Amino acid sequence: MTHQPSADAVVVGGGVIGLGIAWRAALAGMAVTVVDDAPGRGASWAAAGMLAPVTEVHYGERPLLQLNLAAAARWPGFAAELEEASGQPVGYRPGGTLAVARDADDNAALEDLYQFQLRCGLEVERLRSRECRQLEPGLAPSIRGGVLASGDHQVDNRALVEALLAACSRAGVRMVPGRVAELAVTGDRVTGVVLAGTGHGGEDAGPGPAPSRPAGEALAAGTVVLAAGCWSGGIGGLAAEALPPVRPVKGQLLYLRGPADQPLCQGNVRGLEVYVVPRGDGRVVVGATVEEQGFDTRVTAGAVHELLRAALELLPDVAELELTETVVGLRPGSPDNAPMLGPTGPEGLVVATGHYRNGILLTPVTADAIAELLATGKVPEMIAPFGPARFAGVPAGSGRRVS
Repeated sequence: MTHQPSADAVVVGGGVIGLGIAWRAALAGMAVTVVDDAPGRGASWAAAGMLAPVTEVHYGERPLLQLNLAAAARWPGFAAELEEASGQPVGYRPGGTLAVARDADDNAALEDLYQFQLRCGLEVERLRSRECRQLEPGLAPSIRGGVLASGDHQVDNRALVEALLAACSRAGVRMVPGRVAELAVTGDRVTGVVLAGTGHGGEDAGPGPAPSRPAGEALAAGTVVLAAGCWSGGIGGLAAEALPPVRPVKGQLLYLRGPADQPLCQGNVRGLEVYVVPRGDGRVVVGATVEEQGFDTRVTAGAVHELLRAALELLPDVAELELTETVVGLRPGSPDNAPMLGPTGPEGLVVATGHYRNGILLTPVTADAIAELLATGKVPEMIAPFGPARFAGVPAGSGRRVS
């Protein structure tokens, strides 16, 4: 087994959560290493980038709602800091979300959601069909009504990934391409990670074919942060009960493109079966399926059909757009759909996963809270309700819903 110099923290996983934590921890003066075989190209790349705590609110998830609202409030400042640190735009845009009903049944369901949002103290406005079309002229004439959540915004998730990678580089974060096979454990403490053999070289590899990375290469660390999304429950080296119960939830999305000077819609538009997110440069994201299909990453014709059908029912001009890309992401689901954040299992192990459909939204609060935990050893109050210990006894890798 070969060893590399010790880091204050090794972050397992280079999605927006792992990169955000690494950047913030490096700014706090820590030596940080991120291990990922394709940084930023997992669920973070496949997301739509909606920052929608209001329209994404679900029954039985009020504690998560408060965390989501706190994250949304941090986004403007976080986006500005990240753009300054990276020198790259992240595509943060206000604009709100308009949830609309296709028919009377949809309108009844939307009314139930609206009443629940009001009980939660959220700022929402009930609109008639004509008012909806005044806001979004491209809506189908058959739309029966809507609910406007002006506080919902969006960010370009792919621009966010690139900006985080640049900010990490500027902050001195060491990027190690590869995959973690297991955690290194000495006694009752995690002391680092052991890498699987890969066909990639290290970050200092020169031009030409990259040399293979030897299996068993170890990276020592004061703390290991497990932020590998839906793969976090499959890391070796620990007893099953010490790993987070997280599962993959498949989501298929479509990327469309039209004229930048003739936007399909001004803000996010969503129905009960689909959402449409305009980027402002002609790109449009249409998503997303929710499928319990394990680690399957196939794009299916049925999903593409259903997404396009549902989008066309809301915005008929979708038919004129170019279909440029189909993409699949695996969301990290937890038993209660809320993230697992904080120390767990042996000393020296911190978990930051299970963000499910809120990974992009929760990036600022997760990054700041976990970086604070790494620096002080204390769990910030904001994330205390989301400790991994609440799932004691749930098998690792299952992430199954609890009743």
